[in-house]
Amino acid sequence: MAQSQGNKVLVAYFSWSGNAKALAGQIAQASGGDLFEIKTVKAYPDTYNECIVAAREEQNANARPALSGAVADMGQYGTVFLCYPNWWGTLPMGVFTFLESYDFSGKTIYPLVTHGRSLDDIKKLCPKAAIGEGLSVSAFDTNPKDNTRVTAPHRDVTAWLRKLGLTAR
Repeated sequence: MAQSQGNKVLVAYFSWSGNAKALAGQIAQASGGDLFEIKTVKAYPDTYNECIVAAREEQNANARPALSGAVADMGQYGTVFLCYPNWWGTLPMGVFTFLESYDFSGKTIYPLVTHGRSLDDIKKLCPKAAIGEGLSVSAFDTNPKDNTRVTAPHRDVTAWLRKLGLTAR
C-alpha cells in the first residue's frame, strides 16, 4: 500500500459515464490506494440530457443527495485522490455530500476532474485540508452504458502521480 505522511491513500470517485471511474482505477493501481465509489442513493438518468437537467436542479436547490455508502475509517487516510466530472462549473452535488461528511483536517486532497476545475469549492468544503496539485483531463460525455472515452492516456496519470511522489512502483 502506497503511503503518504505515514498514512494510507484513498481514491474516491464519482462517475456517471464511467470516465472518472476509469481514471480512479488507474490512480489506485499506480498508487496502491484504496478505491471508494461516491454513489448517490438515487441514480441519475442514463441519458446525457436528462442527467444534466437533474444535475442542474440539484445545484439550483443546493441539494446534498444521500450517498449509498461510507468510508469505514477515514482517519487511516492522509492522502485522498478525488475523481469526478465537472457538472455546471462545479462538483456534482453528491461530491459535496461526500466532502461534508468527513473531517479532512491534515489530509491532502488531489483533485482529478474530467472537464475543467473546481478547486475553490473543495477549498471551501475542506478548509483544513491541503489541496495538492490536481489534474484536469478531457473526457467525452457518453451514456453510462457506452464505453468510456477519456483522452488522458494512462501514462499522463502515471506521470502526474510520479511527479507527486505517490506511485507504488
